[in-house]
Amino acid sequence: MGNIIIGVIIAFIISFYAIPIIIQLADKVKLYDIPDERKVHKKPIPSLGGLGIFIGFMMGLLLTQSIPAVASQLQYFYASFLVVFFYGVKDDILKIQPMKKILGQLIISIILIFKANLAISNLYGFFGVSYIINSFGYMLTLMTVIVIMNAFNLIDGIDGLAGSLGILTCSIFGLFFYLNGDMFYSLIGFVFSASLFAFLIYNYSPAKIFMGDTGSMLLGLINAILAIHFIETAATSNTVLVNIKIAPPAMAFGILAVPLLDTLRVFGIRILHGHSPFFPDRKHLHHLLLDRGFNHKQILFTLVSVAAVFIVITYYALPLGCTAVIAIQSLLFFFGVFTLTKMKKETKKFAVVRKDIHVVKSETSHPKNNAI
Repeated sequence: MGNIIIGVIIAFIISFYAIPIIIQLADKVKLYDIPDERKVHKKPIPSLGGLGIFIGFMMGLLLTQSIPAVASQLQYFYASFLVVFFYGVKDDILKIQPMKKILGQLIISIILIFKANLAISNLYGFFGVSYIINSFGYMLTLMTVIVIMNAFNLIDGIDGLAGSLGILTCSIFGLFFYLNGDMFYSLIGFVFSASLFAFLIYNYSPAKIFMGDTGSMLLGLINAILAIHFIETAATSNTVLVNIKIAPPAMAFGILAVPLLDTLRVFGIRILHGHSPFFPDRKHLHHLLLDRGFNHKQILFTLVSVAAVFIVITYYALPLGCTAVIAIQSLLFFFGVFTLTKMKKETKKFAVVRKDIHVVKSETSHPKNNAI
């Protein structure tokens, strides 16, 4: 426990003091996320907050974890973090195509599966399937990593949302691993939460900095690692949370329900319309809420509250079995989205200035921060 507390303090302090320096450097060299007709913010804002999260998180781990105890996995986790760091920073500065991001995620997945030996081997009765062959497990793990990474990348659309959801999910995973005596994974969850909390001080509406792809992809990767390890170890754990042993995949899915189901829903809509899953549009939950007059703080409170409720409902529903619980999660989510779409959109008028020509437009929605 002592190492976790020390790691949390180190990560928070380093991220807290690093981010203002990053903001100053971004201002000096003009490294901004420039607003356009698709984005929510109205002025240039630095998007390298993920750099501060990364520095605090890595230092918190390196200074508190005993390397020999977990060397078989730790070195490969660090390798995957560095891959995210390099292609994330490149995207935040120069912008890269979605398929190049997928290539980076494939590389990360391969490192985790074949070097860190992190793979799903049991579905615990989901559609009647329990233990699965290695090849199917590897493919499922690869898809899990890619989907979770993109889920957090795509949910990062308004001030404070991705970071707040990340603190909730990482802390829940960290608490489970702590109760199970799995201190290394608990350390990962809590230390990363501390870095996110420091970042949120500057990202809470109105944001002074965005986490960018560096932060959102790292956030997704950490959650993917924690979720997969959770699925693999929960059934044999010593935790007092006995329900978790019944259907670990359903519990992991419930913890990540809001970003996962929203991303899968939007991907499905895009594919049905003949577009790439990464086609830019405004179909995400935060867009729907913005369209209906919610402000950033209201959306943040609403979606984090929904995520917390999903976690509680999932835990108490676990005795029903993996398939039934995931079906309930999906039905509740899509019923909520359906109800939301039936709410009347709010129409606002505002002045748009283009080359000294003033035009009054009527808008029914707001764009997203990210390009995807």
